[in-house]
Amino acid sequence: MESVVGRNLKLLRDANGYKQETVAEFLGVNRSAYANYESGSREAPVNVLEKAAALFGCELSLLFEEEEKALHGALACAFRADNLSPADMKEVADFKNIVLNYMKMERLLEK
Repeated sequence: MESVVGRNLKLLRDANGYKQETVAEFLGVNRSAYANYESGSREAPVNVLEKAAALFGCELSLLFEEEEKALHGALACAFRADNLSPADMKEVADFKNIVLNYMKMERLLEK
């Protein structure tokens, strides 16, 4: 499962145009630990995966998705920006969380 999570972390990071160092700093881990998560050689703790999902604007379950096609919606809606500070990245993650919650509410109201 680590290789699936790692692949998905890398796809989402690349789609957002983030560097490993930037994401690692936001997640509160060093770059080498994050690189190991992406390579699948180390299992990421759940709290780190939750923060990553928030940053990438996706459900936590998407990080465990084996079918790459399932990520296409998240990849298409990636927010690309350069030179974001950790505070900027927190704002981006908070905004994406608001959007994600809105979309969940819309789905629930349709039922």
